[in-house]
Amino acid sequence: MNNFSYERLHTNLQYLKLNTIEELLDNCLEIAARDSKTTMEVLDYLFEQEKKHRESAEMERRMKSAVFPVKKTLEKFDFEFQSSIDKKVIEDLATLRFVHNAENVVLLGPPGVGKSHLAIALGIEAVKAGISVYFTNTGNLIERLKIANREGILEKKLKGLMKFKVLIIDEMGYLPFDEEGAHCLFQLISRRYEKSSTIFTSNKSYGEWGEIFKDHVIAAAVLDRILHHCTTINIKGESYRLKERKKQGIKIENMCQ
Repeated sequence: MNNFSYERLHTNLQYLKLNTIEELLDNCLEIAARDSKTTMEVLDYLFEQEKKHRESAEMERRMKSAVFPVKKTLEKFDFEFQSSIDKKVIEDLATLRFVHNAENVVLLGPPGVGKSHLAIALGIEAVKAGISVYFTNTGNLIERLKIANREGILEKKLKGLMKFKVLIIDEMGYLPFDEEGAHCLFQLISRRYEKSSTIFTSNKSYGEWGEIFKDHVIAAAVLDRILHHCTTINIKGESYRLKERKKQGIKIENMCQ
């Protein structure tokens, strides 16, 4: 390869933004010459590395965009401890058919039983599959929607949230909404109905959602849209945090003996 061809090759790789290939090229050519690699083998290796790098970068971008508060995976979930959960149901949800069918998932149960863990884990499975995901706490979401409503840009905010194929709304019911907040959330859920999937976690049973919205009519309308195409997982087990505190208590007790 003469100097002109060499320089033009690097220039073209930069122009085409094939940055990984350009970075690996020189070393790869040296190894190919030393080990008598064919042109096909060299090209196959270089393009495979470029693809892997782009997939990794895209995965990282989607994870960052999802703004998960912590990283929780299905592999780390203790199904033996939470025996009220049918593991097969979770495994079916992990196939992401519910996303492709624009269905919802609701995880109900008292604090600490793993609702947020499962919601995040399903979100991460979706990210791995190339699906756009966004995680938000209910209180923060309501406040942002209310601000947008007062500034006359609620429509724009709703469109922004519609870009995500999976929206995770965590901690429904920990704080009740005022009338404006209930109205804004109803608008969001109505927009996503039969178009995109939403995962909810809540410490309240469906019968108590009227208290969350402070309006049984709006609560019924919201639930009608959520539950039309939905998988509900009711977790009745003990709190993981209580389990850990008990463990710590045993350790401390043993140390004192």
